[in-house]
This record gives sequence, structure tokens and C-alpha cells, in this order.
Amino acid sequence: MADLKAKFLNVYSVLKSELLQDPAFEFTDISRQWVDRMTDYNVPGGKLNRGLSVIDSYKLLKGEELTEEEIFLASALGWCIEWLQAYFLVLDDIMDNSHTRRGQPCWYKVPKVGLIAANDGVLLRNHIFRILKNHFKDKPYYVDLLDLFNEVEFQTASGQMLDLISSEGENDLSKFSLSLHRRIVQYKTAYYSFYLSVACALLMSGENLEDHVDVKNILVQMGIYFQVQDDYLDCFVDPKILGKIGTDIEDFKCSWLVVKALELSDEEQKKILNENYGKTDPEKVAKVKALYKELDLEGEFADYESKSYEKLITSIGAHPSKAVQAVLKSFLGKIYKRQK
Repeated sequence: MADLKAKFLNVYSVLKSELLQDPAFEFTDISRQWVDRMTDYNVPGGKLNRGLSVIDSYKLLKGEELTEEEIFLASALGWCIEWLQAYFLVLDDIMDNSHTRRGQPCWYKVPKVGLIAANDGVLLRNHIFRILKNHFKDKPYYVDLLDLFNEVEFQTASGQMLDLISSEGENDLSKFSLSLHRRIVQYKTAYYSFYLSVACALLMSGENLEDHVDVKNILVQMGIYFQVQDDYLDCFVDPKILGKIGTDIEDFKCSWLVVKALELSDEEQKKILNENYGKTDPEKVAKVKALYKELDLEGEFADYESKSYEKLITSIGAHPSKAVQAVLKSFLGKIYKRQK
């Protein structure tokens, strides 16, 4: 695994150096240094699970060792997903007024960056299609790749819109529900974090994505489970472990925890939520967290997690292809009972 990650990081260096020499733009030394630093700051810093999953998935689908060229191409697609993630996060942090990301200041919080970060996000988005053009233009699945990335980007941006507009305006908890939460999560997270990696591997394997709707549905369910975990970790895990300071309560997010709390609360407890949720005052945030403890949301989450896991295992076991089963089990294994 360490060897694969080293190869993956080497491919990043190759792709970045190609982007810094892109003939479509006349770089100055200053602009090249900016893009170099901006890309290093935002793209390779995470866990890289999404990107590495393309290689893992392709290897499981192929059922044998990959050639160096196949590793390079699967890595390049993996990096396109990491670039997509970086683009979303750079803009997401500005919209959410976040302070830290991956244990360091958000890019727009870095001195002399500020709102230049908005354009940097757009640049990161464009890098994806430069990489695809450089390495996949002669592949029979090139158009399918373009279509896939465009589709998933649209779904994610639409999910982000839902997330943002549900947190805007008057702090009215009555508009929150499990169905709203599921819809936000499905579009904002599940498609790009779960489906996209496997879809890239399927296209590389010569598969038609329309033949794999069942795989997409299982991965979307997995993505929903992952985001519920994320909502839980945002509140209950130490920021030092998580690598970011959770702000769902302050930001009036339609989080699984608040939706569950509304479902379980009596009138007095609902009153506490209405008075304190969505406020930045640390005392009010603490009151919400205390109510979550009182309602035993940790126990509710443990119950949700075990039921989701059982359901996913059953769905995966019903798939006719052993190779596809292996891909889906590998994904589930990475996220089940994670702590960050």
C-alpha cells in the first residue's frame, strides 16, 4: 500500500509539472509559482482515499496485477477526483466561513490569498479537464469520462446549493427533515466521494455505466452513511483527531444530529434547540451538545451505523459479480467505524 501511495504521489508531480507548462497559457514566473504553491496547498493534503480507490477498484475489476501504464492512468483519474475535491473545498470553505481544513488554515485564510481563492477554485476545476485531455483523449471512453465528471460536478454543486439555502434566512428548524438531509447528502457528497471512483474504474475496464445502476445505488447509500458519520464526528470527535473544527451547530446546518434530535425531543427540548441552534456563542453551542448527550444521540448513531452496515452487506452480497462485490466491500471496509 505504501508503495502504491508513493507511485500515486509521483503521478501528482508529473501532472502538476504538465499543468505548469500548459501551452494554452503564457505563464510568468510569478503566476507559475502561484499555481505551483496553490496546487500543493490544496490538492495532495488529504487522506487521498478517493484517488487511491480508483486504482484499488480497477485492480479488483481486472483481477490481476496492473501494468505501469495502467497504474499511471488509474492514478491520473484518481488525481482528477482529488482535484475536484480541492476545487469544492476551496470554495466551500469561503462559503462556510471556515477557519481550518486538514489541520491548517483554509486557503482563503492564508495571508495575501483572500478572495483570490475563488478564482483558484475555478482554476483547480479547469485543471481536471486539462489532465483528461492530456492523457485520455485517444481512449474510447474519453467522452464518457468528460460526461461523468460534468454530471457529478453538477450533482455536487446542486447538493451544495441545497445545503446553503437550507441554512440561510431565518433560523427555522421546522424546515429540517430526514428527507432533506438525505437529499443534500446524496447530491453534495455521495456521487463524487463514492460513485465517481468506481465509475472511473468501470470506464477504464471497458464497461458501460448504464449497465451498473445497481452499483451506483449501493455507493450512494454508502455515501449517505459516510456523511451521517461525518455529521456525528463533527460534533463528538476532538478537532485534533478530526483535522478540522466542526461548525455544523454554529452554521445552522441540516445535520443528521439535529434532525434526529428534533425527532426525539419533547416540547421543552425543542425549545432549547430553537433558542440555541445556529448561534456562534460557545455557551449556546454547549447547550446543544448537552442536549445531544441527553437524547443519547451517540447511541442512536451506533444503532444507525450497525443497521446501515448490515443493509449494505446484504446489498453487496446480492450483486452477481464477485469482482464488483470485492470493490464495494473494499470501500465499505475503509469507512466502517472510522474516527476521522
